[in-house]
Amino acid sequence: MREIDRAELIDGIYRLVDGALILEELHLDVGGWPPGEPEGSVTYLEGCVDRGGAAWGAFDAERLVGIAVLDGRRIGPALDTLDLFFLHVGNGYRGRSIGRALVDLVRSAALGMGAWRLYVSASETRNTVEFYQRLGFGLASEVDAELFAMEPNDIHMDLALSSRLPTGS
Repeated sequence: MREIDRAELIDGIYRLVDGALILEELHLDVGGWPPGEPEGSVTYLEGCVDRGGAAWGAFDAERLVGIAVLDGRRIGPALDTLDLFFLHVGNGYRGRSIGRALVDLVRSAALGMGAWRLYVSASETRNTVEFYQRLGFGLASEVDAELFAMEPNDIHMDLALSSRLPTGS
């Protein structure tokens, strides 16, 4: 994961206030991964796959420039939702539809695993929240307690994977 250049200019963050997204001004130049984050994430990401999830990488020749990880842990009241736990596209590669392609792979896999919804605990940055909104994600209908405890400032979002309702609903 260290191959992915996480540098980003942040121009605003979202906060969830009384059920509504509020954009707050913030200008920040993030230079890369926080110390220890890539190494610290590996165990949890491996657990996502061990629980029946999957991972995809996007490459420029031999260099990893994007990654998506679908957690196999079923969440939601009906256990019919899967979590897009991790998605990063490197600086210099954003805006080329790599993130969209990775999310499309995750959506297809989640449907193939019988999920009806896809969940994401999205970084509160304007770029991230608006990226997911463009893909059709909205505020989560049910917030996952475990993911909220891990990232309480994140914007928790979900996406219906099918317009069909599960049998028995």
